[in-house]
Amino acid sequence: MRRWPDVPACYGWLSLDRRGHWRLRGEAVSHRGLNDFLNRRYAHDAAGNYFVQNGPQRVYVELEYTPWIVRLVSSETLETHIGETVDQVLSAAIDEEGNLLFDIGIGIALLCDRDLPSFIERLHIENGEPADEKTVLAAIDDGTVDGLYLAWQKRRLPLHAIRRPEVPRHYRFVPSPQPADTLS
Repeated sequence: MRRWPDVPACYGWLSLDRRGHWRLRGEAVSHRGLNDFLNRRYAHDAAGNYFVQNGPQRVYVELEYTPWIVRLVSSETLETHIGETVDQVLSAAIDEEGNLLFDIGIGIALLCDRDLPSFIERLHIENGEPADEKTVLAAIDDGTVDGLYLAWQKRRLPLHAIRRPEVPRHYRFVPSPQPADTLS
């Protein structure tokens, strides 16, 4: 790093889509080695900007929704988009579009939409009965999910409602990092 102290950061080139796929200038990254490199170098700073460290250069990541995407890899196991097993889900939320979000300790994660049907079956009402589709849709429309909980790993996780525009501020991340000189 000391050899190249003035390497500028890179903005607007790398993004993470809502299914956990890397995109370089809008194109899906399909090269396994490049995907592995991006996964290993994914990090964030204290301000909530996510980036990939490429030698002396930080390549900031545009986030389509959240900084972490999780997928269901077995009936009781979630895995992040970088291939790490999620040890614990601290809380669960649902937005006005029906997206499920999980606080996984390292940050907020969006459940990949392909796994939503498996989790809808895990939603229950206060008395323990499974929540039917009508109840879930009404709760999403009203923005009130009081009494709904997610049955996950032998726990009852109360479901919280959140509006999508509030997610970055509430969970303290920057969805679209910008150079400091453009923020004024």
